[in-house]
Amino acid sequence: MSKKILLITPPYHAGVVEAAGRWPHLGFIYVAGHVRAAGHQVELYDAMTKDHTLNQIKEHIAQVRPDVVASTAYTSSINAALDVLRAAKEVDPAIVTMVGGIHANFCYEELLRQSAHLDFVVRGEGELTVPELLEALEAGGDLHKVRGIAFREEDAVVVTPGRPFIQDLDSLIPAWDLVDWEDYSFFVMPGSRLGLVNSSRGCPHDCCFCSQQKFWFKTYRERSAEKFVEELEHLRDTYGVNVVMLSDEYPTRNRRRWERILDLLIERKTNVGLLLETCVGDILRDADIMAKYRQAGVLHIYVGVEATDQEKLDQFKKNISCEQSRQALRIINEAGIITECSFVLGMPEETPESIEETLQLAKHYDPDFAHFLMIAPWPYADIYPELKEYIAEWDYAKYNFVEPVVEPKKMSKEEIARAVVDCYRKYYMDKLKTYTSIPDAFKRDYLIRSLKVMMENSFLKKYIGGLGEIPEEVKKLMEVAPLGV
Repeated sequence: MSKKILLITPPYHAGVVEAAGRWPHLGFIYVAGHVRAAGHQVELYDAMTKDHTLNQIKEHIAQVRPDVVASTAYTSSINAALDVLRAAKEVDPAIVTMVGGIHANFCYEELLRQSAHLDFVVRGEGELTVPELLEALEAGGDLHKVRGIAFREEDAVVVTPGRPFIQDLDSLIPAWDLVDWEDYSFFVMPGSRLGLVNSSRGCPHDCCFCSQQKFWFKTYRERSAEKFVEELEHLRDTYGVNVVMLSDEYPTRNRRRWERILDLLIERKTNVGLLLETCVGDILRDADIMAKYRQAGVLHIYVGVEATDQEKLDQFKKNISCEQSRQALRIINEAGIITECSFVLGMPEETPESIEETLQLAKHYDPDFAHFLMIAPWPYADIYPELKEYIAEWDYAKYNFVEPVVEPKKMSKEEIARAVVDCYRKYYMDKLKTYTSIPDAFKRDYLIRSLKVMMENSFLKKYIGGLGEIPEEVKKLMEVAPLGV
C-alpha cells in the first residue's frame, strides 16, 4: 500500500534572495521523483512562493489528507518549517512529519528534543533516504537500519549512520511535471519562467563561515555536460523555462567539463539564460573564454568576494587576494555579463570606520550589484566558536544576513544595522548615475530593472523605503521593453 506524502516549502520571507524572483525548490523536486518511483503518491506545495499563511497550509493539508508531511529549512527558515509540521499534527496527529535541509542535517538533536511535532530528521541527500524510510514505516521495519536519519526513541535521540553520497548524479529522477511553473519568474525579465537546475554537488573549499563544505565533506561530484544541457532543453521545450539559476555551489570547477557545457549551449542554440555563482580563481582561469560564457547565455555571475581587506579574507579562509577579486569582476564586466558579489559585515572587531572602508573599497571593486550582509553565526559553521560570545540574538529566524545577530565590541546592533543600510544607499545612488552611459543596451536595461526590483521587493523597502529619488532619465529607461536572453 503506497503512502501519500506532501512536501511543503515553508513560508519564510526575509526579502533577500527572493527579491530577484521565485524559483522551485530543487531538493524537493528530486525527492519527489524518487518517492514516486518507489510507488508512493507525492505532491509539491511551495507555501513560500504562494505566500500562504499557516491557516491556508492547514486547510491544504486537511484537503490532501497525506500520510506524511515533510518540510525543509536552512537556519533562518527552520522555525517556519517546524510551524508547518506542527500545523500538520494539529490537522491529524497520525501524520508522520519529517524535516531535511542544511540546519536539520547538523542540529537534529536540538530539533528532536525541542519539537514534539517532529518525528524524523533526514540528513544528507534525501533522494534515497526518504523512500527507504517510507518503506520501513509501511512495513514496520527496523528504523535503525535506515541510513541518514535521526529520530526519538523513548528519551533518547537516535542517529543512524550517514548515507553515502549518490555518485551518479545523472541517475537522479527530477519530478518536473509536479511543479506549478506559473509561480516562478525572474522579475528582472518580465514574462520569464525561471528554473533551478543542478549540474554538480559539493565544494572542496575551506570558507569558515560557510556550511556547504561541511555538508558535502569537501567532496565534489558532477553531471555530464550532455545530460545537463539536455535537461535545460527539456525544461525549455516542455515548460517554457527560459532562465535558469544554477544551484551548484561550484559549477565551474572542472574547466574541461564547463567549457564543454558552454560549447554545447552555443552549438545547440539552447537560448536559455544562466544565472550562476562561482569563485574568483575560476574567472581568472577562464579569462580567455569569457566570450563563450556570454555567447552560451550566461547573464549574471555572483563571485564569492566576501571582504575588501586581506586580513578578513584570510580570516574567512577565502584563499584569494583583494586584487584577484577586483580583477575577476573586471573580466566579467568587460564580457558584458552582470557582476554581483557580497561583503560580510558585523564581525566582532567592526567599527564605523571599517564599514566606511569596506564601502569605499566595494566602489573600487565596482560590481554591478554589491550586497552588504550581516554575518550569520550558524551553529555548525567553523567560525561559530569565534563569534559565540558576541551573539546578541538567538532567534534563528533572524539569521538571514539582513538583521544583526552579532554585536561588535564597539557598535550596537542598531548602529550596525543603520550603517549597513547606509552602505546600500550610498553605493546604489552612485551607481544610478552611471546607468544611462552604459553602451550595452542589454546590460543597461538589466541593471535598471534590477534596481527597480530591489527597491520594490527587497528588505531595503522596509528599512528605507527605496534608495532615494530616482533620476528622471533613469525613470524613463525603466519603461524599456521586456528583456530577452
